[in-house]
Formats: sequence, structure tokens, C-alpha cells
Amino acid sequence: MRRAAAAEAVGSFFLFATVVGSGIMAEALSAGNMGIALLANALATGAILFVLIATLGPVSGAHFNPAVTLVRMLDRATAPRTALLFVGAQLAGGVAGVWSAHLMFDLPIMQISQHSRTGAGQWTGELVATFGLILTIMGTVRHRPGWIAPAVALYITAAYWFTPSTSFANPAITVARSLSDSFAGIAPVDVPGFVAAQLAGALAGWLLGRWLFGADATVGS
Repeated sequence: MRRAAAAEAVGSFFLFATVVGSGIMAEALSAGNMGIALLANALATGAILFVLIATLGPVSGAHFNPAVTLVRMLDRATAPRTALLFVGAQLAGGVAGVWSAHLMFDLPIMQISQHSRTGAGQWTGELVATFGLILTIMGTVRHRPGWIAPAVALYITAAYWFTPSTSFANPAITVARSLSDSFAGIAPVDVPGFVAAQLAGALAGWLLGRWLFGADATVGS
């Protein structure tokens, strides 16, 4: 269990560092072209997700996301105590990843985001993004388990572009990104709306997934 929690912390560290770090790099190099910056951010995030799921999935299941951990707990595949341990590891590792990105780019380590992300469109985007993520995981694990790493990586890369919120789809990364006043940031006041939409999307995705793929379908190992 210690190894599994460590895997969740390490995976979240590199995932969150990639999201924020690639956002900082993309904004610096894109000469104000926000489309190019978003493309770079999306590709980097998808690439690291593939690597992390393939590498750490056998150790912890590669959740890196409290929404995934929640539905694993609902499946009774993860005990509540383990779920709490995983969420704590995701938050701790993820915040450390955000701070490391600031340090690498010679920015103030401690920041509070000023980037407003709110409104019905953004919340709907987060609900849809998380709903689709859970369905992707459940369907792939059920029918193409060897494809879980590329499926999740490609889904998140696509969701950066088809949602106005750029698909956070992860309560832990939402909290961590409120600590970065960078391209990837979100103002703390907007975090609760995003997290509520993400959890609603995760529950809806889990319920539909059990109907579509069978009541014994789960979101992973």
C-alpha cells in the first residue's frame, strides 16, 4: 500500500508539473498565439499521461485523480481508507509538481491564480470531460485493457479542445492549478464549481458505464 500511495504521489507530481510547466513554456514560446499554446499544452499532457499510466498503472492503478479514486471506491475495488490515502497522495504530489514547475522556470514558487474560469459553459465542459473520461476508462478496461494508456492519453488530448474549460477533469489538479498564476491556472474562487461538476460527471459516467459495459465493469486495476 505504501508503494501504491507513492506511485500516486509520483504520478501526480509529474502529471501536474507537465500541465503547468508545458503551459508556462507554451505561453513563452507561442508569441501570443493562444491556439499554439493550447496545442502544446494538450500534447505534452497527453504524452505524459501515456507514460505515467504505462509505468505506474501496475503499481497503483494510475488514478492520479480523486474522481477516478471515487468511482473505484464505489465499485468496492478500493477501500475507503485506501481512497483517502490515494487522494492525499495525489494532492501532495500534485502541489509539489506545480511548485517544481515554478522553480524550474524561475518563477515565484508560491502563487495564487488570478485566472477566472467560471460560468455554465465551463461547468458543463468539466462535467462532460469527466463523464467521458470515466466512460473511456471503463470501456477500455472492459474490452481493450492493453489500450488503457493510449486511450486515456488521447481522450484528454482531445478534451483539451472540445471543452471550453480545457478539460481539467480532475479535482486534485483543479486545486493545484489554483496555486499557479500561469497559463494553466484557475482562480481559487472558481475551484468549487469545477470540482462539483467533475464529481457529478464522474458519477454519471460510472452509472452509465455499469449499464453499457455490465454491472461488473470497473475503472481499472
